[in-house]
Amino acid sequence: MSKPPRLTLPPAARAYRLTTSRGEFAVHEAGEPVHGTALLVPGFTGSKEDFIALLEPLAAAGFRAVAVDGRGQHESPGPREESAYELHELALDLLAQARALDARGPLHLVGHSLGGLVSRAAVLRDASPFASLTLMSSGPAAITEEQQARTKLLVAALEAMRDDMPAIWEAMRAQDPADAVPDSPELAAFLRDRWLATVPEQLITTGRVLVSEPDRVAELAAVPLPKLVLSGVVDYAWPVPLMDEMAVRLGASRVVVEGAEHSPNAENPQVTAASLAAFWRSLTTQ
Repeated sequence: MSKPPRLTLPPAARAYRLTTSRGEFAVHEAGEPVHGTALLVPGFTGSKEDFIALLEPLAAAGFRAVAVDGRGQHESPGPREESAYELHELALDLLAQARALDARGPLHLVGHSLGGLVSRAAVLRDASPFASLTLMSSGPAAITEEQQARTKLLVAALEAMRDDMPAIWEAMRAQDPADAVPDSPELAAFLRDRWLATVPEQLITTGRVLVSEPDRVAELAAVPLPKLVLSGVVDYAWPVPLMDEMAVRLGASRVVVEGAEHSPNAENPQVTAASLAAFWRSLTTQ
């Protein structure tokens, strides 16, 4: 679960609903597209707030940064139907968001964790809206076996108790390590509220994606789009050596962010933003 380092939007950012051909999506946006626009796609149990610390540095680097809640995720509405959250549906949503942004200049796609799998599916369907793809803490196929087991337990609980999301939340937090640093009251309240606001069918279906996604690296490598694989130094969902190998298979640039694990966007946002901006700028000089 990504934990934003802060919850208050920077002064230059704004929250609004992006109207697309596939419905409305809650977004946070900052900056002007001097050098381009970045579309930031969150992961499983996440939301646009996971990118809140990237908005200001990306804007300062000359990029319009747009972080989005996917359908049924936090503040974006979604139906109580599992089929609405199949990977191809989420990919179509992302392509609709790209069109609705009406980006002036290059549009750079960044997918974190599950968001990387969604972004990959969108690019494989239609890469034309995008100038680059960044897979952030996102691997070539399903998550590790240990994480698959945890995710399958969560999906089973959601299938059985989808109308009692508070009880599932309490059970999840009861599994936190005893020596874990406690969240601030503000962050704890946000994390709980985000969980309760997310449609359970979205979590069920995307959880199944995480445990079953096939390796599509060869397909993605064939797409003539500049790619970056970015991660922290440790990752519980996809081991870092696996992402190293994926970057080689993709012919992608590779960045490992020191002081970060599965969520470099939240755990070391300044270095993450600088790495993204450097990659995007390098594309204009090639």
